[in-house]
Amino acid sequence: MDQINFDQVPVSSKESGRRHELLKETGKAMLISYDEEIIGVELPASVELTIAETEPGVQGDRVSGARKSATLETGFVVQVPLFVGPGEAIKVDTRTGEYMNPSVS
Repeated sequence: MDQINFDQVPVSSKESGRRHELLKETGKAMLISYDEEIIGVELPASVELTIAETEPGVQGDRVSGARKSATLETGFVVQVPLFVGPGEAIKVDTRTGEYMNPSVS
């Protein structure tokens, strides 16, 4: 939606690729246009999303750097550390699509 006149602006997956899976309905993105045609989408550097589904970590599995798949609220799948569980909010780097360590801001 245009933030000035509130017009709906359709964006195809051609312009956004899979990056649209990193935005919630209320998320903001900058649309890059040329001659009134959208040619690209610029997202914020990171977004905070909630984990909808992931397997529980195995007790005693403490391998450094071990990861598991997690499906986020938007449907995007990301690799997360074993200690992260469903319902937790995590940060995802929109440039790489990877989990961001909470201590990295």
